[in-house]
Amino acid sequence: MPPHTAPESRAAEAHAAVRAALFLVLVGMCAALHIWKVPPALPQLQAEFRLSLVESGFLLSAVQLGGLILGLPTALVAERIGLRRCVLTGLAILAAASTLGAWLDSSLLVLLFRAAEGCGVLMVAMPIPALIRRLVPPDRLSRIMGLWGSYMPLGTVVILLAGSWILSLGTWQLLWSLLAALTLCCLLLTLRLVPPDPAAEAGRPRDSLARMARTTLGSANVWLVALIFGLYAGQWMAVIGFLPTIYAAQGIGGTTAGLLTAIVAGANAIGNLSAGRLLHHGVAGWQLLVAGLATMILCAWAAFGAGLPAPGQFVAVLMFSMVGGLVPTTLFVLGLTLAPSPQTASTTIGWMQQCSSLGQFVGPPFVAWVVNRAGGDWQWTWTATAAFAATGIVLAILIGLRARPRAATR
Repeated sequence: MPPHTAPESRAAEAHAAVRAALFLVLVGMCAALHIWKVPPALPQLQAEFRLSLVESGFLLSAVQLGGLILGLPTALVAERIGLRRCVLTGLAILAAASTLGAWLDSSLLVLLFRAAEGCGVLMVAMPIPALIRRLVPPDRLSRIMGLWGSYMPLGTVVILLAGSWILSLGTWQLLWSLLAALTLCCLLLTLRLVPPDPAAEAGRPRDSLARMARTTLGSANVWLVALIFGLYAGQWMAVIGFLPTIYAAQGIGGTTAGLLTAIVAGANAIGNLSAGRLLHHGVAGWQLLVAGLATMILCAWAAFGAGLPAPGQFVAVLMFSMVGGLVPTTLFVLGLTLAPSPQTASTTIGWMQQCSSLGQFVGPPFVAWVVNRAGGDWQWTWTATAAFAATGIVLAILIGLRARPRAATR
Protein backbone atom coordinates (compact mmCIF):
# COMPACT_ATOMS: atom_id res chain seq x y z
CA MET A 1 0.00 0.00 0.00
CA PRO A 2 1.48 3.44 -0.89
CA PRO A 3 2.53 5.49 2.17
CA HIS A 4 0.19 8.36 1.32
CA THR A 5 -2.93 6.19 1.38
CA ALA A 6 -3.54 6.42 5.13
CA PRO A 7 -3.38 10.24 5.30
CA GLU A 8 -5.65 10.49 2.25
CA SER A 9 -8.08 8.09 3.89
CA ARG A 10 -8.13 10.15 7.10
CA ALA A 11 -8.70 13.34 5.08
CA ALA A 12 -11.60 11.71 3.25
CA GLU A 13 -13.12 10.60 6.54
CA ALA A 14 -12.77 14.10 7.99
CA HIS A 15 -14.41 15.57 4.88
CA ALA A 16 -17.29 13.10 5.13
CA ALA A 17 -17.76 13.95 8.82
CA VAL A 18 -17.97 17.69 8.11
CA ARG A 19 -20.38 17.01 5.23
CA ALA A 20 -22.56 14.97 7.60
CA ALA A 21 -22.51 17.80 10.15
CA LEU A 22 -23.58 20.34 7.53
CA PHE A 23 -26.35 18.01 6.39
CA LEU A 24 -27.60 17.81 9.99
CA VAL A 25 -28.12 21.59 9.87
CA LEU A 26 -30.45 21.01 6.91
CA VAL A 27 -32.24 18.31 8.92
CA GLY A 28 -32.81 20.87 11.67
CA MET A 29 -34.23 23.29 9.10
CA CYS A 30 -36.61 20.56 7.94
CA ALA A 31 -37.84 20.18 11.52
CA ALA A 32 -38.27 23.96 11.79
CA LEU A 33 -40.58 23.88 8.76
CA HIS A 34 -43.03 21.80 10.77
CA ILE A 35 -42.98 24.30 13.65
CA TRP A 36 -43.86 27.28 11.44
CA LYS A 37 -46.14 25.63 8.86
CA VAL A 38 -49.32 26.53 10.78
CA PRO A 39 -49.18 30.38 10.63
CA PRO A 40 -49.51 30.68 6.82
CA ALA A 41 -52.14 27.90 6.80
CA LEU A 42 -54.15 29.21 9.75
CA PRO A 43 -56.81 31.05 7.70
CA GLN A 44 -57.63 27.81 5.83
CA LEU A 45 -57.65 25.79 9.06
CA GLN A 46 -59.91 28.30 10.78
CA ALA A 47 -62.38 28.25 7.89
CA GLU A 48 -62.42 24.46 7.51
CA PHE A 49 -62.71 23.53 11.20
CA ARG A 50 -64.46 26.73 12.37
CA LEU A 51 -61.78 27.35 14.95
CA SER A 52 -62.18 30.10 17.51
CA LEU A 53 -59.30 32.44 18.29
CA VAL A 54 -58.50 30.46 21.45
CA GLU A 55 -58.54 27.15 19.54
CA SER A 56 -56.28 28.68 16.90
CA GLY A 57 -53.89 29.72 19.65
CA PHE A 58 -53.77 26.17 20.96
CA LEU A 59 -53.04 24.91 17.44
CA LEU A 60 -50.13 27.35 17.19
CA SER A 61 -48.67 26.48 20.60
CA ALA A 62 -49.31 22.71 20.67
CA VAL A 63 -46.01 22.07 18.90
CA GLN A 64 -44.19 23.47 21.97
CA LEU A 65 -45.73 20.97 24.38
CA GLY A 66 -43.21 18.26 23.55
CA GLY A 67 -40.24 20.46 24.34
CA LEU A 68 -41.97 22.01 27.34
CA ILE A 69 -42.48 18.65 29.05
CA LEU A 70 -40.01 16.21 27.49
CA GLY A 71 -36.77 18.12 26.83
CA LEU A 72 -34.57 16.41 29.41
CA PRO A 73 -36.39 13.02 29.29
CA THR A 74 -35.89 12.92 25.52
CA ALA A 75 -32.19 13.63 26.01
CA LEU A 76 -31.98 10.66 28.37
CA VAL A 77 -33.77 8.50 25.80
CA ALA A 78 -31.24 9.66 23.20
CA GLU A 79 -28.44 8.54 25.49
CA ARG A 80 -30.11 5.12 25.69
CA ILE A 81 -30.86 4.54 22.01
CA GLY A 82 -28.06 6.67 20.50
CA LEU A 83 -28.05 10.21 19.07
CA ARG A 84 -28.40 9.20 15.41
CA ARG A 85 -31.22 6.78 16.20
CA CYS A 86 -32.99 9.56 18.11
CA VAL A 87 -32.82 11.86 15.06
CA LEU A 88 -34.12 9.07 12.80
CA THR A 89 -36.98 8.36 15.20
CA GLY A 90 -37.91 12.03 15.33
CA LEU A 91 -37.94 12.30 11.53
CA ALA A 92 -40.17 9.23 11.33
CA ILE A 93 -42.60 10.74 13.86
CA LEU A 94 -42.69 14.03 11.92
CA ALA A 95 -43.35 12.30 8.60
CA ALA A 96 -46.08 10.08 10.04
CA ALA A 97 -47.80 12.82 12.08
CA SER A 98 -47.77 15.28 9.19
CA THR A 99 -49.28 12.67 6.86
CA LEU A 100 -51.98 11.56 9.29
CA GLY A 101 -52.77 15.11 10.37
CA ALA A 102 -53.40 16.04 6.74
CA TRP A 103 -55.88 13.29 5.95
CA LEU A 104 -57.87 12.86 9.17
CA ASP A 105 -60.89 15.16 9.04
CA SER A 106 -61.04 16.30 12.67
CA SER A 107 -59.74 19.41 14.36
CA LEU A 108 -59.03 17.42 17.54
CA LEU A 109 -56.92 14.88 15.64
CA VAL A 110 -55.06 17.66 13.83
CA LEU A 111 -54.30 19.18 17.24
CA LEU A 112 -53.14 15.84 18.67
CA PHE A 113 -50.88 15.15 15.70
CA ARG A 114 -49.59 18.70 16.04
CA ALA A 115 -48.47 17.82 19.57
CA ALA A 116 -46.90 14.62 18.20
CA GLU A 117 -44.99 16.75 15.70
CA GLY A 118 -43.64 18.73 18.64
CA CYS A 119 -42.18 15.53 20.07
CA GLY A 120 -40.70 14.71 16.67
CA VAL A 121 -39.11 18.16 16.38
CA LEU A 122 -37.59 17.74 19.82
CA MET A 123 -36.15 14.30 18.99
CA VAL A 124 -34.58 15.77 15.85
CA ALA A 125 -33.23 19.08 17.16
CA MET A 126 -32.08 18.07 20.64
CA PRO A 127 -29.37 15.48 19.72
CA ILE A 128 -27.92 17.32 16.71
CA PRO A 129 -25.54 19.69 18.59
CA ALA A 130 -23.98 16.72 20.40
CA LEU A 131 -23.83 14.82 17.11
CA ILE A 132 -22.05 17.75 15.45
CA ARG A 133 -19.62 17.89 18.34
CA ARG A 134 -18.91 14.19 17.84
CA LEU A 135 -18.36 14.57 14.10
CA VAL A 136 -16.23 17.70 13.67
CA PRO A 137 -12.83 18.68 15.11
CA PRO A 138 -12.85 21.23 17.95
CA ASP A 139 -11.28 23.97 15.81
CA ARG A 140 -14.31 23.91 13.46
CA LEU A 141 -17.01 23.46 16.08
CA SER A 142 -17.91 27.11 16.69
CA ARG A 143 -18.30 27.88 12.98
CA ILE A 144 -20.56 24.92 12.28
CA MET A 145 -22.52 25.65 15.45
CA GLY A 146 -23.03 29.13 14.01
CA LEU A 147 -24.77 27.46 11.09
CA TRP A 148 -26.75 25.24 13.45
CA GLY A 149 -27.89 28.23 15.47
CA SER A 150 -29.53 29.61 12.31
CA TYR A 151 -31.61 26.51 11.54
CA MET A 152 -34.76 27.98 13.09
CA PRO A 153 -34.76 31.44 11.44
CA LEU A 154 -33.80 29.99 8.06
CA GLY A 155 -36.53 27.37 8.31
CA THR A 156 -38.98 30.10 9.33
CA VAL A 157 -38.19 32.17 6.25
CA VAL A 158 -38.48 29.17 3.91
CA ILE A 159 -41.89 28.08 5.21
CA LEU A 160 -43.35 31.59 5.46
CA LEU A 161 -42.47 32.27 1.82
CA ALA A 162 -42.68 28.84 0.16
CA GLY A 163 -45.60 27.77 2.34
CA SER A 164 -47.63 30.82 1.36
CA TRP A 165 -46.91 30.09 -2.32
CA ILE A 166 -47.92 26.42 -2.00
CA LEU A 167 -51.11 27.41 -0.18
CA SER A 168 -51.97 29.77 -3.04
CA LEU A 169 -51.92 26.73 -5.34
CA GLY A 170 -53.61 24.18 -3.09
CA THR A 171 -54.88 23.30 0.36
CA TRP A 172 -53.15 23.00 3.71
CA GLN A 173 -53.33 19.20 3.25
CA LEU A 174 -51.01 19.57 0.25
CA LEU A 175 -48.50 21.53 2.34
CA TRP A 176 -48.63 18.93 5.13
CA SER A 177 -48.11 16.08 2.63
CA LEU A 178 -45.20 17.76 0.86
CA LEU A 179 -43.47 18.38 4.19
CA ALA A 180 -44.02 14.72 5.13
CA ALA A 181 -42.35 13.63 1.87
CA LEU A 182 -39.44 16.04 2.42
CA THR A 183 -39.00 14.71 5.96
CA LEU A 184 -38.93 11.13 4.70
CA CYS A 185 -36.20 12.10 2.23
CA CYS A 186 -34.20 13.61 5.11
CA LEU A 187 -34.61 10.36 7.04
CA LEU A 188 -33.22 8.30 4.15
CA LEU A 189 -30.31 10.70 3.64
CA THR A 190 -29.52 10.65 7.37
CA LEU A 191 -29.21 6.86 7.14
CA ARG A 192 -26.75 7.29 4.29
CA LEU A 193 -24.69 10.31 5.33
CA VAL A 194 -24.50 10.26 9.15
CA PRO A 195 -22.25 7.59 10.70
CA PRO A 196 -23.93 5.02 12.98
CA ASP A 197 -23.87 5.49 16.74
CA PRO A 198 -20.92 3.91 18.53
CA ALA A 199 -21.92 0.66 20.21
CA ALA A 200 -21.05 1.98 23.69
CA GLU A 201 -23.28 5.04 23.25
CA ALA A 202 -26.46 3.03 22.88
CA GLY A 203 -25.60 0.55 25.60
CA ARG A 204 -25.04 2.53 28.77
CA PRO A 205 -26.35 0.95 31.97
CA ARG A 206 -29.84 1.96 32.99
CA ASP A 207 -28.84 3.45 36.32
CA SER A 208 -26.40 5.83 34.62
CA LEU A 209 -29.33 7.79 33.20
CA ALA A 210 -30.48 8.90 36.65
CA ARG A 211 -26.92 9.94 37.48
CA MET A 212 -26.66 11.93 34.25
CA ALA A 213 -29.91 13.73 35.05
CA ARG A 214 -28.68 14.59 38.54
CA THR A 215 -25.31 15.71 37.21
CA THR A 216 -26.92 17.90 34.55
CA LEU A 217 -29.46 19.54 36.85
CA GLY A 218 -26.86 19.88 39.60
CA SER A 219 -24.68 22.16 37.47
CA ALA A 220 -25.11 25.90 37.99
CA ASN A 221 -23.63 26.59 34.55
CA VAL A 222 -26.24 24.40 32.88
CA TRP A 223 -29.03 26.28 34.65
CA LEU A 224 -27.57 29.66 33.67
CA VAL A 225 -27.28 28.74 30.00
CA ALA A 226 -30.73 27.12 29.89
CA LEU A 227 -32.49 30.02 31.63
CA ILE A 228 -30.90 32.56 29.28
CA PHE A 229 -32.09 30.45 26.35
CA GLY A 230 -35.64 30.54 27.70
CA LEU A 231 -35.52 34.30 28.28
CA TYR A 232 -34.18 34.92 24.78
CA ALA A 233 -36.63 32.58 23.05
CA GLY A 234 -39.61 34.06 24.87
CA GLN A 235 -38.99 37.62 23.71
CA TRP A 236 -37.96 36.68 20.17
CA MET A 237 -41.04 34.49 19.68
CA ALA A 238 -43.30 37.19 21.10
CA VAL A 239 -42.03 39.93 18.81
CA ILE A 240 -41.91 37.78 15.65
CA GLY A 241 -45.24 36.13 16.44
CA PHE A 242 -47.08 39.42 16.96
CA LEU A 243 -45.49 41.31 14.04
CA PRO A 244 -48.28 40.43 11.56
CA THR A 245 -50.85 41.64 14.11
CA ILE A 246 -48.93 44.87 14.67
CA TYR A 247 -48.60 45.45 10.93
CA ALA A 248 -52.32 44.76 10.43
CA ALA A 249 -53.12 47.42 13.02
CA GLN A 250 -51.03 49.83 10.93
CA GLY A 251 -52.99 48.97 7.79
CA ILE A 252 -50.24 46.88 6.15
CA GLY A 253 -51.70 44.08 3.99
CA GLY A 254 -51.39 40.36 4.75
CA THR A 255 -48.92 39.47 1.97
CA THR A 256 -46.71 42.45 2.68
CA ALA A 257 -46.88 41.78 6.43
CA GLY A 258 -45.87 38.17 5.86
CA LEU A 259 -42.91 39.19 3.70
CA LEU A 260 -41.71 41.77 6.24
CA THR A 261 -42.02 39.22 9.06
CA ALA A 262 -40.04 36.65 7.03
CA ILE A 263 -37.26 39.20 6.43
CA VAL A 264 -37.07 40.02 10.13
CA ALA A 265 -37.01 36.34 11.11
CA GLY A 266 -34.37 35.53 8.50
CA ALA A 267 -32.12 38.35 9.70
CA ASN A 268 -31.62 36.32 12.88
CA ALA A 269 -29.43 33.94 10.89
CA ILE A 270 -26.89 36.73 10.28
CA GLY A 271 -26.35 37.08 14.02
CA ASN A 272 -26.04 33.31 14.40
CA LEU A 273 -23.35 33.06 11.74
CA SER A 274 -21.54 36.12 13.13
CA ALA A 275 -21.49 34.59 16.62
CA GLY A 276 -19.84 31.46 15.25
CA ARG A 277 -17.05 33.51 13.66
CA LEU A 278 -16.58 35.73 16.73
CA LEU A 279 -16.36 32.72 19.05
CA HIS A 280 -13.88 31.12 16.65
CA HIS A 281 -11.69 34.25 16.97
CA GLY A 282 -11.72 34.13 20.76
CA VAL A 283 -14.47 36.54 21.82
CA ALA A 284 -15.85 35.46 25.21
CA GLY A 285 -19.29 33.91 25.06
CA TRP A 286 -20.72 35.90 27.96
CA GLN A 287 -19.70 39.15 26.25
CA LEU A 288 -21.62 38.15 23.10
CA LEU A 289 -24.65 37.34 25.24
CA VAL A 290 -24.57 40.75 26.94
CA ALA A 291 -24.10 42.54 23.60
CA GLY A 292 -26.96 40.67 21.95
CA LEU A 293 -29.43 41.05 24.81
CA ALA A 294 -28.58 44.72 25.43
CA THR A 295 -29.12 45.48 21.75
CA MET A 296 -32.50 43.72 21.91
CA ILE A 297 -33.55 46.06 24.72
CA LEU A 298 -32.54 49.18 22.78
CA CYS A 299 -34.10 48.00 19.52
CA ALA A 300 -37.36 46.94 21.19
CA TRP A 301 -37.64 50.39 22.75
CA ALA A 302 -36.87 52.04 19.38
CA ALA A 303 -39.42 49.85 17.58
CA PHE A 304 -42.31 50.15 20.02
CA GLY A 305 -41.65 52.89 22.55
CA ALA A 306 -39.94 55.68 20.60
CA GLY A 307 -42.85 56.52 18.30
CA LEU A 308 -40.84 55.98 15.11
CA PRO A 309 -42.60 55.93 11.72
CA ALA A 310 -43.19 52.55 10.07
CA PRO A 311 -39.83 52.42 8.17
CA GLY A 312 -37.88 53.23 11.32
CA GLN A 313 -39.86 50.68 13.28
CA PHE A 314 -39.06 48.02 10.68
CA VAL A 315 -35.33 48.78 10.84
CA ALA A 316 -35.40 48.59 14.65
CA VAL A 317 -37.19 45.24 14.65
CA LEU A 318 -34.78 43.98 11.97
CA MET A 319 -31.81 44.88 14.20
CA PHE A 320 -33.62 43.33 17.20
CA SER A 321 -33.66 39.99 15.38
CA MET A 322 -30.29 40.29 13.65
CA VAL A 323 -28.11 41.25 16.62
CA GLY A 324 -30.21 39.07 18.91
CA GLY A 325 -29.05 36.18 16.73
CA LEU A 326 -25.72 36.35 18.57
CA VAL A 327 -27.45 34.72 21.53
CA PRO A 328 -28.62 31.24 20.41
CA THR A 329 -25.37 30.18 18.72
CA THR A 330 -23.37 31.37 21.72
CA LEU A 331 -25.65 29.42 24.05
CA PHE A 332 -25.34 26.23 22.01
CA VAL A 333 -21.54 26.47 22.10
CA LEU A 334 -21.55 27.30 25.82
CA GLY A 335 -23.94 24.42 26.45
CA LEU A 336 -21.48 21.99 24.85
CA THR A 337 -18.40 23.46 26.55
CA LEU A 338 -19.94 24.02 30.01
CA ALA A 339 -21.66 20.63 30.20
CA PRO A 340 -20.47 18.83 33.36
CA SER A 341 -18.98 16.03 31.21
CA PRO A 342 -18.90 14.92 27.56
CA GLN A 343 -21.55 12.32 28.43
CA THR A 344 -23.96 15.05 29.58
CA ALA A 345 -23.68 17.20 26.45
CA SER A 346 -26.97 15.91 25.05
CA THR A 347 -28.80 16.20 28.39
CA THR A 348 -27.52 19.77 28.73
CA ILE A 349 -28.89 20.62 25.28
CA GLY A 350 -32.11 18.82 26.20
CA TRP A 351 -32.58 20.98 29.29
CA MET A 352 -31.79 24.07 27.22
CA GLN A 353 -34.46 23.03 24.70
CA GLN A 354 -36.95 22.48 27.53
CA CYS A 355 -36.33 25.96 28.93
CA SER A 356 -36.49 27.42 25.42
CA SER A 357 -39.92 25.82 24.88
CA LEU A 358 -41.05 27.21 28.22
CA GLY A 359 -39.95 30.67 27.16
CA GLN A 360 -41.75 30.37 23.81
CA PHE A 361 -44.87 29.14 25.60
CA VAL A 362 -44.86 31.90 28.25
CA GLY A 363 -43.35 34.85 26.36
CA PRO A 364 -46.15 35.71 23.89
CA PRO A 365 -48.95 35.54 26.50
CA PHE A 366 -46.89 37.68 28.88
CA VAL A 367 -46.35 40.32 26.20
CA ALA A 368 -50.06 40.18 25.32
CA TRP A 369 -50.94 40.65 29.01
CA VAL A 370 -48.73 43.74 29.23
CA VAL A 371 -50.31 45.18 26.08
CA ASN A 372 -53.81 44.50 27.41
CA ARG A 373 -52.94 46.18 30.73
CA ALA A 374 -51.80 49.19 28.70
CA GLY A 375 -55.19 49.37 26.98
CA GLY A 376 -54.11 47.59 23.81
CA ASP A 377 -51.24 49.99 23.16
CA TRP A 378 -48.29 48.16 21.55
CA GLN A 379 -45.85 50.90 22.57
CA TRP A 380 -45.40 49.14 25.93
CA THR A 381 -44.31 45.88 24.28
CA TRP A 382 -40.68 46.80 24.85
CA THR A 383 -41.08 46.84 28.63
CA ALA A 384 -42.08 43.16 28.62
CA THR A 385 -39.25 42.06 26.32
CA ALA A 386 -36.77 44.27 28.19
CA ALA A 387 -37.61 42.46 31.44
CA PHE A 388 -36.64 39.17 29.79
CA ALA A 389 -33.46 40.61 28.25
CA ALA A 390 -32.30 42.40 31.42
CA THR A 391 -32.64 39.19 33.43
CA GLY A 392 -30.65 37.38 30.75
CA ILE A 393 -27.87 39.99 30.96
CA VAL A 394 -27.54 39.43 34.72
CA LEU A 395 -27.26 35.67 34.18
CA ALA A 396 -24.72 36.16 31.37
CA ILE A 397 -22.54 38.27 33.64
CA LEU A 398 -22.70 35.47 36.22
CA ILE A 399 -21.38 33.08 33.58
CA GLY A 400 -18.48 35.46 32.98
CA LEU A 401 -17.74 35.77 36.69
CA ARG A 402 -17.79 31.99 37.12
CA ALA A 403 -15.39 31.60 34.18
CA ARG A 404 -12.72 33.90 35.67
CA PRO A 405 -11.55 31.55 38.46
CA ARG A 406 -11.04 28.74 35.93
CA ALA A 407 -9.10 31.03 33.61
CA ALA A 408 -6.90 32.22 36.51
CA THR A 409 -5.87 28.66 37.41
CA ARG A 410 -4.61 27.83 33.92
